[in-house]
Amino acid sequence: MGPGVDLAMLTPDGVSLAGRLWQPEGQGPWPVLLMRQPYGLAIASTVTYAHPSWYARAGFLVVVQDVRGRGASAGDFGGFRQEGPDGAAAVRWARHLPGSNGRVGTYGFSYQGLTQLLNDGDGTALPDALVPAMCGLDERRHWASEGGAHWWSLGLGWALQLAAESCRRRQDRSGWLEIRRSLESGAYLREGLSLLERHDADGMGLDWLRRDPERAATWEQHPVNPELLRRPMLLVGGWHDPQLRGVLDLYRQALAGGGQPQLCIGAWSHLDWQGGIDALQLDFFRRHLQASQPRPAPSHGPLAGAAAAAGSGAEPATTPGPAATAGPSAALTLAPAVPANGAARLALQCIRTGTWQAITGQSVSWQSQAPLPDAIATQGWALSSAGLAGIRSDEGRLLATAEDQGHGQGQSQGRVTLVHDPWRPTPSRGGHLGPEPGLVQRQDLDRRSEVACFSSAALGVPLRLLGEPRLRLVAWADQPGFDLWACLSVLSQDGAVQQLCTGGLRLRGPRALAPLERQLSLQPLDATLQPGEHLRLSLAPAAWPAFAVNPGDGSIPTGGVGPQHRVITIELDLDGSRFWLDPLLGAN
Repeated sequence: MGPGVDLAMLTPDGVSLAGRLWQPEGQGPWPVLLMRQPYGLAIASTVTYAHPSWYARAGFLVVVQDVRGRGASAGDFGGFRQEGPDGAAAVRWARHLPGSNGRVGTYGFSYQGLTQLLNDGDGTALPDALVPAMCGLDERRHWASEGGAHWWSLGLGWALQLAAESCRRRQDRSGWLEIRRSLESGAYLREGLSLLERHDADGMGLDWLRRDPERAATWEQHPVNPELLRRPMLLVGGWHDPQLRGVLDLYRQALAGGGQPQLCIGAWSHLDWQGGIDALQLDFFRRHLQASQPRPAPSHGPLAGAAAAAGSGAEPATTPGPAATAGPSAALTLAPAVPANGAARLALQCIRTGTWQAITGQSVSWQSQAPLPDAIATQGWALSSAGLAGIRSDEGRLLATAEDQGHGQGQSQGRVTLVHDPWRPTPSRGGHLGPEPGLVQRQDLDRRSEVACFSSAALGVPLRLLGEPRLRLVAWADQPGFDLWACLSVLSQDGAVQQLCTGGLRLRGPRALAPLERQLSLQPLDATLQPGEHLRLSLAPAAWPAFAVNPGDGSIPTGGVGPQHRVITIELDLDGSRFWLDPLLGAN
């Protein structure tokens, strides 16, 4: 297998897009796998996927294409807005490559995931099967912010990566080096906006950071052709990935539109997939694209085009951890195949044990009838403290309430005061938005006096947490702006605190001063606690650098602390407070 053959595609408006083709040995025809990305085609997303030659050896023509204005492709880079027409043209072009059998599958994650969905065509311009990973359609909620706050370190880092590519293309060596040095030193957290203004003033990343996350109407939400959502689709997400909600929204949207998508969520971050999904993805494309599989018919009804989702193959046993993928013939042990009846199929990995579980059905929650091995949390919890939850990490309590999703009356009581000192803002760690995402230990953070901790009694039986954790309580501040950052953890008998997931909420303006009910969502998760362990919820007034530090004056935060940042006193009224889990795939 050689290094690939360079080739070019001419768009309808006359722009040449660069690509590279890997071809199997022997005689075709073969199906085509297409990836469209903005980082230089030689990389081919090998940070998470096997090299394209691996798929070529399995009997696929593989094409990696630089999107417009990136890598070796001509034109000006316009971000997501350019991908609709270019994506449709690329699929049509790929169908007619020499050696193609006329079937096209698309794959890729993040930007490469969304390029599969932004397709302005129909019929033969749409892929016959697609595997979008770690992406979403809502630029505000799935790419740039949550809880009313920008993704700070993550958003800046990605925007500067795109800016550096712009510098490279125009041969601005000094600009490229300035960005690189800032990223390596960490100085980008403070000077990132000015770097973007100098080197990529019209870039998508800077545009996001300038927009108000609370004004949803000013942000782009990309539509998807309903026919595309009914094509065979495997959606891939990670519990520690910031775009997980985007993947879950796509799954719901595909189901609502008559599609039969597969969904696989691993204990992965955006870049660490612990062995990858290549064997799973290869099996998916083999079933839907190779010669023995009929090509999907054009869509004429709610289930048309999804017939190819019917496969054979029995459900494999639950296995610990991701499977090794030695080559194209590796056994499929990562996640189950789509069953012969075409029903939706999910595979979820516990973030603590690494075990996988297959689930049949369209709703995954404690309410579903799907067979689940562990008891899933059906109750909510109330928060209680005598006022010292921020001084003593063992003082605050999570008190179990009735089996009502946490909306009933419990024993919540007390009031806790937290003081945010901008000189020493609470640091973020792990989670899904930090530079080192995933499970981390946080007992030192819980000992900080501005962090309020609420712990359950020791569990008597295993408890499975599956869904989206949510918190409701009354909170206000003495300044017209404050943040509330929540962390869900497991407290072990030896005092260790393992952080499972995080989430944040930002308040700005006069409403921050009023004692109003607030609601905060944490990253969805699948985690099982064992007898003797405690569930803990921690609340802090900052999460630097995942979020920029709130100055407390009502303005949009734009970096770290400065002399204008105010000390903020936050009051938490625990009466009526509730913490619970919403169904993983229930309605938002």
